[in-house]
Amino acid sequence: MSLYVNESVGVDETTACGSQEKPYATPAFALFAYQGQQGQDAAEPKLFVFKSEENEYQEISASALKKARKGCSGLIKKAVKQKEEQARKEQQDADNAAKQMAALNIKIEEDKSLPAAKKFKVGQSYEHVGERVKLSGWIHRLRSNKKVVFVVLRDGTGFIQCVLAGDLAVAQQTVDLTLESSVVLYGTVTKVPEGKSAPGDVELVVDYYEIVGLAPSGEEAFTNKIAEGADPSLLLDQRHLTLRGETISAVMKVRAALLKSIRRVYDEENITEVTPPCMVQTQVEGGSTLFKLDYYGEEAFLTQSSQLYLETCLAALGDVYTIQESFRAEKSHTRRHLSEYTHIEAELCFLSFDELLDHIERLVINSVQYVLEDPVSGPLVKQLNPKFQAPKGPFLRLDYKDAIQWLNDHDVKNEDGEPFKFGDDIAEAAERKMTDTIGVPIFLIRFPVEIKSFYMQRCKDDPRVTESVDVLMPNVGEITGGSMRIKDTEELMEGFKREGIDPKAYYWFVDQRKYGTCPHGGYGIGTERILAWLCDRFTVRDCSLYPRFSGRCKP
Repeated sequence: MSLYVNESVGVDETTACGSQEKPYATPAFALFAYQGQQGQDAAEPKLFVFKSEENEYQEISASALKKARKGCSGLIKKAVKQKEEQARKEQQDADNAAKQMAALNIKIEEDKSLPAAKKFKVGQSYEHVGERVKLSGWIHRLRSNKKVVFVVLRDGTGFIQCVLAGDLAVAQQTVDLTLESSVVLYGTVTKVPEGKSAPGDVELVVDYYEIVGLAPSGEEAFTNKIAEGADPSLLLDQRHLTLRGETISAVMKVRAALLKSIRRVYDEENITEVTPPCMVQTQVEGGSTLFKLDYYGEEAFLTQSSQLYLETCLAALGDVYTIQESFRAEKSHTRRHLSEYTHIEAELCFLSFDELLDHIERLVINSVQYVLEDPVSGPLVKQLNPKFQAPKGPFLRLDYKDAIQWLNDHDVKNEDGEPFKFGDDIAEAAERKMTDTIGVPIFLIRFPVEIKSFYMQRCKDDPRVTESVDVLMPNVGEITGGSMRIKDTEELMEGFKREGIDPKAYYWFVDQRKYGTCPHGGYGIGTERILAWLCDRFTVRDCSLYPRFSGRCKP
């Protein structure tokens, strides 16, 4: 039997037959094809290889034949492997089809002979080891391991690892589960095995579950909506989904604990909570940052601060505070500015500037202590900000003029690139440099009249400056600002004149000086700023449920 090989025009396919008209491309394939047709025991055929130089077929040389036999052997082994792989795949497909049919036939039903499940929140379930419980929530994580499926369930109060085994693990209903699906799980709370760890040091061995809402898979899958490392603006568009993440939800829980702690301190100090209006016709922090609105044909604004209204409450209620939204129309994209923020404000009467500072110090120290002592928020602060050190009193009290001197001594320039002079505003970068270098909480006090608001009381010993304060914290800068308020009517009118404000709309504010004035002072704290400090967040936007800033008012 003779076979022909032509490297130029031959083909190593079944369409070739080894004739001169349809030669093979390689000697190895010619031998392989022949053995496949005739069997491995058939006598070896003669091979003729086309020589282009002589333009004719010549019998293959001994060395080339030896190489061809080796190549043929390799092709035989490859063919056997491919055949085995194909058989394995066919068997796997058959097994999968059988499993799928079996999974479709599995009905997940509750075993009524089991004890009735007691309904708990996830965070409560940790204390009920050995009991059968009913937990509802969302699938936070999902993975399978052979015949076991692990689900981490989240309900806002905590996380718990849940184990589905046996029919529960292989049922089609379980195969179709997706991240963020809402489910109700029934099972027994058990301690995790020695050497293993899980939230609460427990896991739920599931015996039955129900799907409440199946989240989509494929292109609409949750992980495609908020992919890790996505552009921040895209994540803000999907804020309703990113809130489900462990970090942002942790910050929101610390936020709740902070506001609760702030109210606790105010209660201890016998300060009454009030709720001033948010739609106003007066300014507090300068007209350029007012959000205007048409109020039934009249011009009105969203409040910049509740301070003026709080002052009107002093004669009726004594010391007062409020926690509500304030609005600043600043086209600022810095990491510590928001157009809408939660403002903690208080006004206190019949006190001195030093007593006001002492009160602010107690508020900051005690409220942070309560947050850290809370069983939920304390561990979260440690998780978010492992290096956080609770502030201790007394805070350093640093006059503005001494701060100017410190900045010049340390060669820190003002915004014009020149040495600081009295009357310069200390911008954020310089303020942060000084605060971080000194490394302790600072009361920066006694700012010049020109750079502070019209209502701030001048210092008796130096009328160039006011009884004013900014509270500065290392690594974050200013977290609150306050002052004593002008108590004299004539001096207040001078403040209006200096700022170019018509006092007519402020008649009710002026009346506080007319009908029984008193020394009084107050302050405002940006909730998001103090949270950024507590939780080590780069921007206050991470500390707001739905941040609002220039260019962002959705979702």
